[in-house]
Amino acid sequence: MAQYNKIPEAPQEAPEFEERVVCINRCSKVVKGGRNFHFSALVVVGNRKGRVGIGFGKANEVADAIRKGGEMARKNLVAIPMRGATLTHAVSLRSGAARIIMRPASEGTGIIAGGGMRAVLELAGVKDVLAKSMGSKNPVNVVKATMKAISMLRTKEEILGKRDMAAL
Repeated sequence: MAQYNKIPEAPQEAPEFEERVVCINRCSKVVKGGRNFHFSALVVVGNRKGRVGIGFGKANEVADAIRKGGEMARKNLVAIPMRGATLTHAVSLRSGAARIIMRPASEGTGIIAGGGMRAVLELAGVKDVLAKSMGSKNPVNVVKATMKAISMLRTKEEILGKRDMAAL
C-alpha cells in the first residue's frame, strides 16, 4: 500500500468574537406565482472582554441574512468602559418606544436582564448588572436602545477630564 504524506493540521484557534442570533424575521411578498419570502436577522457579536456590536442582515435565505448580520456587527463594534465586571454608572435611556434602565450591581449578582439586552450584555463581558427594558417588546428596538445606552457610558477619568479636574 502506498503511504501518503499527510500535512498536519494547524490547531484550530477559538474565534476572537462570539456570534449570537437574537431574532429572525420572515417577510413575504405576494406575486403572481405565489409568495416570495425574504429574511432579516439581528446578530450580536462580542468578545466577552468589553467589545460588542450589532448587525441587521437581510437576504433571500436565512443563512445569508445571518452571515450579513455578522459581518455588519463586526464593522460596528464599540468598547464598553467597565469597573471590574460591572458597568461604570447607571444609565437610563428612551429610544423610540423602548425604555432602558441599566445599573451596576455588586459582585456575584449576575446578569439580570431579559431577551435582547441579555445577549448584548453577555457578549460584551458584563458579569454583574441590573437591567430592565420597558415599553417596546420588539427585539430589534430593544437591542438598538441597549447599544445606544452602552455608548453613553463613561469612565471616571473621562468625566473628570471634561470638568478639568484632577483624578481624586
